[in-house]
This record gives sequence, structure tokens and C-alpha cells, in this order.
Amino acid sequence: MAPETQTISLDRLRVLVVEDQPYMRQIIRQTLERLGVPNVYEAEDGGAGFKITVRMRPDIVFCDIHMEPVGGIQYLHQLRQFKNPEISATPVVFLTADAEEATVVKSRSAKVNGYIVKPTSAAKLKDNINRLLGPVIP
Repeated sequence: MAPETQTISLDRLRVLVVEDQPYMRQIIRQTLERLGVPNVYEAEDGGAGFKITVRMRPDIVFCDIHMEPVGGIQYLHQLRQFKNPEISATPVVFLTADAEEATVVKSRSAKVNGYIVKPTSAAKLKDNINRLLGPVIP
């Protein structure tokens, strides 16, 4: 007997967007909202993103890599080392303009769950949500 597939309701998802550019945060938020995700939280760098992750416990995080003062890889290292496994296992997808092989390798070794090169689309965001959380229902 096949294992039961868990479905995720988009209107119940909690998504965190960690991005230092306000315009990009707005675009990602609007894209997620068009998909039917009303609970979108925002952070301007990895330090603020970590605090929100611990407090809000998002279901998935879309995070830029190159931010100051705390970048995405630093955020991910801090997250993966957190003592509470419910928080440390939070799925993180890097959403970045950096397609360099060295950055991708570094991201994988930091245990990122996905990697999307900007610009993105609603389909790419939804595909990553489906892959990491299970099939979504509108």
C-alpha cells in the first residue's frame, strides 16, 4: 500500500521571504499572494530572517544569498544548527541572481533545499512548495 500523500492548503501556508531589496520582496510577495498564499512574512537580511523563523515558524523560506550584514548562507548555517529540530529542518529555497557553480556547491553543502535563479515565476515557486511540502490545493 502506497503511503498517503499529504496535501497542503495554500491559504494556510506561512512563507517567509528573506530579501534585501524591497522591490524584490514586493514582487515575490505579490507572486505568492496570486498563488493563494496570504501569510507572507518579510525580512531584509538573514539576521532578521532567523528571528522571524524562530518566532513565526514558517512552512517554507525563500531567501536571497547575497545580503548584508547577514547573508543567506550564514542564515542557513545558523538555522541548521538550531537545537529545535522543528525549526532547524525548515525548508529553505535560495532565490538568487547568482548562478555561479561555486555558490551552488556552497549552498548544497549548507543543506539548502532548493535553488532558484532570478528572475523567477509563480510556477517555479509553486513547484518548490509542492516538492518540499507535498501537493498543494488552492
